[in-house]
Amino acid sequence: MRLVINGEPREAPVLATVAELALWLELPAFGSAVELNGQVVRKAEYPETRLCEDDRLEVVRLVGGG
Repeated sequence: MRLVINGEPREAPVLATVAELALWLELPAFGSAVELNGQVVRKAEYPETRLCEDDRLEVVRLVGGG
């Protein structure tokens, strides 16, 4: 499946939902966020938010430190 993640075209396994994407990318349960086609997806909606070919995603991971 073709996706654009953080501005880069990527080939991914067939992913049905944002929850599956989060697992594939190994996103932490806390400290990460996903935007799908310009809309932030709430974590509670990950399992029901469907992905389609050529979707554009922005994935952010918070990093602590000083």
